[in-house]
Amino acid sequence: MVLSVALPFLNELVALFLVSVVIAYLCYRLKLVPIVGFLIAGVIIGPNALGLVYEQGLVDMLAEIGVILLLFTIGIEFSLEKLNRIRKAILVGGGLQVTVTTFAVVGFLAAFGVSLDTAIYTGFLVALSSTAIVLGLFTQRGETDTPVGQLSLAVLIFQDLAIIVMVLLVPILAGQSKSAIDVVWILGKAVLLITGVIILARRIVPWILEKVAQTRRQELFLLTVVAICFGTAALTSMANVSLALGAFMAGLVVSESHFSEQALSEILPLRTIFNAVFFVSVGMLLDLQYVIEHPLLLLGTAAVVILLKLLVTSTSLIILGYPVRIAAAAGLALAQIGEFSFVLERAGRMAGITPAGVGEIGSQTFIAVSVLLMILTPFLLESGPGLGSLLAKTPLKKLGQDTGKLGADEHLDFEDHVIIVGYGPAGRHLEQVLHNTGIPYMIIEMNPESVKEMHQNDIPAIYGDASRGHILDRAGISKAKLCVIATNDPSASRRIVKVARHKNPTLQLIVRTRYLSEVGQLEEMGADIVIPEEMETTVRIFSQVLGAYMIPQDEIEDHIRTLRADDYEILRGSVQEAHLMVLQGLDEEGLHTRAVAVREGASVVGKTLQELQLRNKYNLTVLTIRRDGRMIGNPAGDFKVQPGDRLVMVGSADQFTHCADLFRASRGD
Repeated sequence: MVLSVALPFLNELVALFLVSVVIAYLCYRLKLVPIVGFLIAGVIIGPNALGLVYEQGLVDMLAEIGVILLLFTIGIEFSLEKLNRIRKAILVGGGLQVTVTTFAVVGFLAAFGVSLDTAIYTGFLVALSSTAIVLGLFTQRGETDTPVGQLSLAVLIFQDLAIIVMVLLVPILAGQSKSAIDVVWILGKAVLLITGVIILARRIVPWILEKVAQTRRQELFLLTVVAICFGTAALTSMANVSLALGAFMAGLVVSESHFSEQALSEILPLRTIFNAVFFVSVGMLLDLQYVIEHPLLLLGTAAVVILLKLLVTSTSLIILGYPVRIAAAAGLALAQIGEFSFVLERAGRMAGITPAGVGEIGSQTFIAVSVLLMILTPFLLESGPGLGSLLAKTPLKKLGQDTGKLGADEHLDFEDHVIIVGYGPAGRHLEQVLHNTGIPYMIIEMNPESVKEMHQNDIPAIYGDASRGHILDRAGISKAKLCVIATNDPSASRRIVKVARHKNPTLQLIVRTRYLSEVGQLEEMGADIVIPEEMETTVRIFSQVLGAYMIPQDEIEDHIRTLRADDYEILRGSVQEAHLMVLQGLDEEGLHTRAVAVREGASVVGKTLQELQLRNKYNLTVLTIRRDGRMIGNPAGDFKVQPGDRLVMVGSADQFTHCADLFRASRGD
């Protein structure tokens, strides 16, 4: 009884999360993004359907936290380097998209006598697209670095910045503040806030995060990041500036430190939970009765929004010189109304302004159309390349030019590289060998001093916990060829093996451990090679890594003999002597060859090579198959794959990424 009094909303929270889990799971099975499931869950449990959750105030409060965390994480990911790479696409493409879309809506509504302020506000609502859904879909499809993905990102970045100004302008558009002094005062406070944030980002916060990181206490690091997020948001609220601006600025503060990736990985689980509540709250706003009574109005409005945003976004990108096939695909991907439009609509509702100025009808139409377009987004994005190819066969193909890149300084992701977890003695020696042989690599390390040292020496490194999926993603786990876990923490090694194996089932995992008793357990979890001896660890890691890159075995053995000579004197001495490991004539094909282990529960088990169609579907060639110690060269099409087989295949990193589901064990380890 005491519990029910203390937590009167507990049953509603349970209903909210249970229904969300069930619907999100069904969407996963149907290959839809979870956000769609959360929207549908909100519709089902809302007051206009089953009425399982009727405390809208509670959901709204949790949704506000979700918005803060969403903007905070966007701020963390918003680096000045990324901005500079695609600055033209952001400023010109994004600027044209937001401006032209807003003016198009203003012109349309003005023809029906809607006031200018209300028309501008409605134009803002339509101009924004869904950052969460679009980037989530591109990430899921592995297309964030394609031209369409990068152009979509550029437009979304401009929109994310524009929302800050839009929220500041809502009170003015609602008639709460009309004088020029009020406008200058609001913008002045924003400028002062931004100035303060820059000072914090450059001077104070990196120092604080470094001191906290040196404690090696993850819970303290998480608390510090949360305090920065909500503390900055609270300060902006006290200054009567939007929480949205404060949360974004807090993320930007953290992004300027070396610890931004770990901060993001810590906050992502919280963001996922509260973002789910946010989208559920959006679904709860939908009135099913209104949808049933006005289907043609809603479908017609949705069609107009899709056509308008497709036309405006595509034209904006074509003006930049991009071909119609890419511009149209990006335009269709961004043809929905975004989650920040709900933030803006909520701010407008509180200020007494509604979409198109028609009160509750306008609000319900906006909500219904937005939810419908969000649900349709996966299908729109899927149809984008087809539409682009179709338009490229028309006279429109003469518009724009196929630049192929967003700029000469476009970011190039690692592929077929080695991920080194831990920068202790073994990690340092391995880094030197890989550097000298020209093999690409990325290091993940939790010691802030070591990360600072690596950055000073231009060594590619990330500060973070490698057992977090986000950190492995940032290290390019999906395109990596090998992962060497050289840490001294057995429990951490086990967690990393499980996550890395699930992220990339074609990856070769080499793990260092001090104890022979852990070898079997680590291999069972997915490690390919476990090396238990102390000094022999480094030697065998060198052997396995260089062997994976097709270095001749006799040459590898010569280097191993050199390393073992004089009681491992090279390893215990100066790393400068590691030049003895420099190899000549690295076989280029070695970069594209992988030995992929087949595990129980994988989709390939029990199927023939002909049925798998690895060459036709994925452009992968099977060179040999190792089974029970025997090497089967050039296997026939009727060869049936079994657990324990190791397939040696040739293909690009992208092709191995696309075939990952075939080799991923169904139990998800």
